[in-house]
Amino acid sequence: MDSNAVNNDLKQYIMVKFDNEQYGIDITYIDNIVRLQPITRVPHTQEYFLGIINLRGEIIPVMSMRRKFELPDKDTTNASRILIIKYEGNAKIGMLVDEVKEVVTLSDNDVEKLASDAADTTRAYLTGVGKYNDTLISLLNIGVIINDIDNEF
Repeated sequence: MDSNAVNNDLKQYIMVKFDNEQYGIDITYIDNIVRLQPITRVPHTQEYFLGIINLRGEIIPVMSMRRKFELPDKDTTNASRILIIKYEGNAKIGMLVDEVKEVVTLSDNDVEKLASDAADTTRAYLTGVGKYNDTLISLLNIGVIINDIDNEF
């Protein structure tokens, strides 16, 4: 078997944590990971938008993944991070997560795909579940999350 073919089905994910669950975000969407910094509130926005940050002269909206997934707020800690996401030419957006754990590499065989059901919005936000060591990682569908945000404005 060609060694290039074996490597083609590998994907890297940033493993993040919010609530007591672990989620994976395809590393190709990650522009930057920054420590928590002052967030300027913007009135009349969706509840899950925390506000905006100024990152090296660029204004970036920041959303709470906890609020987006209708989880209760939690105090931020030293481990809290803002992931700067860039998706297919859209403007960048920050996603506040409780913690960034590590980068994991999964093969197609390590990922169980989920059947998409339009009535179950939370499930639509997932592309599948990855198996890494003895851990299950819900893999976020960044495209659906970003398009969902764009449709609400």
